[in-house]
Amino acid sequence: MSEGIDSKHIPIFDSRHTRPVRRVGVRRFITAMAVLVALSGCGESNNGDESTKINGSIHVPVGKQPGAVATVNGSIHVDDNAAVTSATTVNGSVHLGDHATATSLNSVNGSIALGTGAHVSGSASSVNGELTLGDSAEISGSLSNVNGKITLTAAHVGGGIKTVNGDMNITGASHVEGGILVEKPSSELMQIVRNVPRIVIGPGATVQGDLRFERTIQLFVSDKATIGTVTGATPIPFTGDTPPN
Repeated sequence: MSEGIDSKHIPIFDSRHTRPVRRVGVRRFITAMAVLVALSGCGESNNGDESTKINGSIHVPVGKQPGAVATVNGSIHVDDNAAVTSATTVNGSVHLGDHATATSLNSVNGSIALGTGAHVSGSASSVNGELTLGDSAEISGSLSNVNGKITLTAAHVGGGIKTVNGDMNITGASHVEGGILVEKPSSELMQIVRNVPRIVIGPGATVQGDLRFERTIQLFVSDKATIGTVTGATPIPFTGDTPPN
């Protein structure tokens, strides 16, 4: 879990505010800007199949030859049973349909959602956006964001989960390998972030590896869940399907 979010560098502006409120890792920022420059040089698409855009959403139908898709201002929707190599957007969401496949999914300002049985062979990351994995969805690499709720429903993550300011709800027979890391916000971000992330590991869920918390959080763990070593927080056990509010 050494790669992914770095909350100490480049400022990102929330559309609801006029000042920088969140930050993105240098590597992801450079990647997003490279996409923008490349797209600006080729117009809306360089091959007529709308796989790259500056302004507009992208729809990937089933049966289309797998390839990379990217947009700057728009969402990406991959149909059920369809396939892409990578899906990247700066301002927009990414949706991978039921039983669809991808190598990697990335957004700067937008959510990422995997449908039932969807599979990502690499990693999925957003800076400002929710991350949602449906039944039997799988990410072989890491799952990461800075801000936004992370929800797993009987899903599998092979490379750990990382966030700075996101709640988590890991439910059903979800299986997380590589542990969980909640990073400490940068000094500037700490002045803005006031909420305490709520981490819930529900009945039947398993988190292998270390659960490390560098900031104050609430950690609720079902008496029917299995977790690794916890550092930086005291687990609050609960019975039943959900913890107390």
